[in-house]
Amino acid sequence: MTDLARLDSSAPGFDAALARLTAFESKEDVAVDAAVAAIVADVRARGDAAVLEYTVRFDRVQAISVAALELPAEELAAAHAALPTAERDALTTAATRIRVYHERQRAESCSRSWEMHEADGTRLGQKVTALARVGLYVPGGKAAYPSTVLASLRDWRRTGDRRARVRHGDDPRGRQDRRPG
Repeated sequence: MTDLARLDSSAPGFDAALARLTAFESKEDVAVDAAVAAIVADVRARGDAAVLEYTVRFDRVQAISVAALELPAEELAAAHAALPTAERDALTTAATRIRVYHERQRAESCSRSWEMHEADGTRLGQKVTALARVGLYVPGGKAAYPSTVLASLRDWRRTGDRRARVRHGDDPRGRQDRRPG
């Protein structure tokens, strides 16, 4: 299990520790944008067949259908129950914080689309569009991100669709990681 870094905003050195944790290269990579656009276009054109091919390519998982990629609810429940109490409590706390934040966001502005422009020309905002169904992809690999699952589930719950579709990425050796998040 991956150890999580815990930062205390009142501790000496917090700013430097946070800066190290969140450091990334902000330069736009045109090649990445082009690759993502090509994948999105392919999935739009070929649908599930393209999704299955990309699942083999990126996750090294062979499936006969997109439905076969779903984790059964019983397996998810068993993984949740198997968590140590501290981790289960941390997930519950995170879920509560995400829910409260988005309830506030919805009350403030989620009922309408909006945008703003920053001084440097950056355009920010949100476009409100009704969703009929949401599929959740949880990245795998070297780290697990429970917050990705929790934040994504917030959008899924809004659809009214009571059956979640979750696909979890595999670890670098092609094994499916059954940790929640």
